[in-house]
Formats: sequence, structure tokens, C-alpha cells
Amino acid sequence: MAKAFAQILEKSFLEARKTKQQGRIDELVENFELLGDWEERFSYLIELGKNLPQLEAEEKVETNRIHGCQATVYLCMIPAPCEPPVFTIRADADAFIVKGLISILLLLYNKKTAEEIIKTNGLEVFRKLGLDKHLTMTRRNGLHSMIERIDTLAKKSLYGDWETDDV
Repeated sequence: MAKAFAQILEKSFLEARKTKQQGRIDELVENFELLGDWEERFSYLIELGKNLPQLEAEEKVETNRIHGCQATVYLCMIPAPCEPPVFTIRADADAFIVKGLISILLLLYNKKTAEEIIKTNGLEVFRKLGLDKHLTMTRRNGLHSMIERIDTLAKKSLYGDWETDDV
């Protein structure tokens, strides 16, 4: 009985978190639509990136580096000690626009389980924002690399291939 009750509570908690995240994504899409031209939209993206917390020096190591980005990008996924683990994603870059892209990625993937991360279609959200057409090729490649890294780490944790070196 207690186990069933715990499962119901966990499911309720996960659903509430999904609803809240979806609301923030919808708000982001609305904000992009309200902004007139792409200069304003990129300014908004840069502002989003300015609120990104910096990584600690020990997090800026080669194993956390995202290859395929024009900018220097580091990304860590830290599992919470719960079952299933919920991941905190921390990332930083040396370019303001990329920091803004990271902010959107955190909105999409942060504080989710590996299954939720794998089910999330980040590229679809970037398409809704119009960023798929307005980012340079190198920025798009970097964005794909960041999403691929998040997805790969989630799959590794889910299928038992997780190592602390991967975070």
C-alpha cells in the first residue's frame, strides 16, 4: 500500500513539473513571437544567457567539453540521489548567443529524468522559435552537438553505461 501511494505521489509530482515546464516553454515561444525583428529576438536570447550561472573551474574539463561548437562550451549532468534520478544540467560558453541557447536547453532538459530527457524534442522547440532558420550553420551544428550530448548522457544513465567521468 505504501509503495503504491509513493508511486502515485511521484507520478503526480512528475506531471506537475511537466506542466510547469511546458508553461515556461509556451511563454518563451510567445515572447519570441511578440518581438518584432530578429535583431530584437537575438538581443532577448543574449539577455537569457546573461542569467546563466557560471561553471566552477573544476567543471570546465575536457570530458565536459562539447565538440562541434564554434564557441567553447562545457556541459555537466548531475544525477540527484533519487529513483529515478532527476538530472541537474549545468553549462556555460564563451559566446553570449550560445549562452542564450544553453538557457533554452536548460529550460527544456534541466530537472528531468533520463526518460523525460530522451522524450524531449529540443530541436522542435528551436524550430517553433524560428532559430533553426536564423542561426548560422556553425551555431546550428553546436546546438545539435549540445542536444546530442544531453541525449547521450541520459541514455547512458538509463541503460547502465553511466560513469562519473561522463558528467
